[in-house]
Amino acid sequence: MMRAIGIIETNVMARGLLAADSMAKAADVKLLVSTPVCPGKYLIIIQGTISSIKSSMDIGSRTAGETVTGFTIIPNVHPEVFPAISGTTSVEEIGAIGMIETYSAPSAVMAADEAVKSAKIKLIEIRLSRALGGKAFALFTGEVGAVKAAISAAVNRVKDEGLVLSTTIIPAPHKDLLKHLL
Repeated sequence: MMRAIGIIETNVMARGLLAADSMAKAADVKLLVSTPVCPGKYLIIIQGTISSIKSSMDIGSRTAGETVTGFTIIPNVHPEVFPAISGTTSVEEIGAIGMIETYSAPSAVMAADEAVKSAKIKLIEIRLSRALGGKAFALFTGEVGAVKAAISAAVNRVKDEGLVLSTTIIPAPHKDLLKHLL
């Protein structure tokens, strides 16, 4: 089952590109994201089985070496994470809005995965450091109580890394705001 993902963020774009190539060649993985992000970093996200992810991530981290600024493996990713990363989620109904903002892309993905596993919410988007000064965020919707529970669980998941910047809950978003979120 291809429900594991690996994420490497580097602070040198050339080494990130080289790492992405070596990771794709090292094991049977799907390269979901391989792109420069702000501020001059490189982000790689791969999908595959846990064993293929571990092999690929080992090669990638050795290739990127001291340029690695973020590294994580998530073994059993919630299915909503994949479309949220690619910006292809379909959200029919918006309730309360929750957002967790982090200092890195890997921590935003970990937070989003934990949020959707812990409460009855729907991921809207996981924005990964592009035009955000290196920050990232997860945006989701649900009933107010579920959104509060999701934020609490997400913060608890990544708080030890010291990468949570901010969170917010909007219980009843204005209809004009919704046009900008979907």
